[in-house]
Amino acid sequence: MERIYTYLRQSVTSNWLMLFILSFVWGSSFILIKRGLDVFTAPQVGAIRMLSAGMFLFPLGVRALSNVKRRHLFPLFFSGFIGSLVPAYLFAKAETQLSSAITGILNALTPLFVLIIGTLVFRLAIFTKRIGFGLMVAFGGTVILLLADAGGDILEINFFAIFVLIATICYGFNANVVKAFLSDLKPLEITSVALGMMVPIAAIYLFGFSDFSDRILLEEKAYVSLGYLLILGFLGTSLAQIAFNRLVQQAGPVFASLVTYLIPIFALLWGVWDGEQILIGHYMGMMTIVLGVAITNEKL
Repeated sequence: MERIYTYLRQSVTSNWLMLFILSFVWGSSFILIKRGLDVFTAPQVGAIRMLSAGMFLFPLGVRALSNVKRRHLFPLFFSGFIGSLVPAYLFAKAETQLSSAITGILNALTPLFVLIIGTLVFRLAIFTKRIGFGLMVAFGGTVILLLADAGGDILEINFFAIFVLIATICYGFNANVVKAFLSDLKPLEITSVALGMMVPIAAIYLFGFSDFSDRILLEEKAYVSLGYLLILGFLGTSLAQIAFNRLVQQAGPVFASLVTYLIPIFALLWGVWDGEQILIGHYMGMMTIVLGVAITNEKL
């Protein structure tokens, strides 16, 4: 009995440790994007992120192909393109005019769009009054956040936040496509094959249709920025996804979903560390968004 108790205690500790590490890694993604933008353009940042992540998982993707059927191919491509490549560009584009902290906070809207799209498009969820109230609360938090960023003047709102909102909508479609059409594949198989499909697109753009090579040769800090983006691809996209899948298996999806509430906190802390101006309204907006997400998640 004592051995069972010790094992359970160690398992719970391990789950919490993995949750905080995962939250830290994903919450750090936004500051890494910001450092990548010191040298590279937003499309280049997104392409480098996808290329490094896809190449890292390439061996696993090749091994997973034996389990992939023809009917999986389009959903896998959709998952890689809409669920990874497009958001990678959109987040980078947003951060050309938004702080990394605000971008990270707005990312917390992702579960809401997963729920909305699952309800209205895929019929995988039921829309309730509680969900509707949670959506209104989260929307109110978004307004507070953007008004704080604009000094309270609605005419001064930075509409680059729309890029983040579109990215979270993309995540919402991706999650439901995976659930509806790829549920018979393992999460690691989905991730490795979907990202592997994006490698040729990212490589062709980087080396054929951008000045990436010139920037590497001519820009003084190019290798530093590239290093940050490689870390983003390896840790923030590949290894983090593997860790998240393992956390889901060990602790369940409800516990794993807590990462949604912790990512904005780490993103905000990185923003403060980097000298970004964080106002009381930013904190209020973040807490309101997180509250709205919590209200909609009836399992928490």
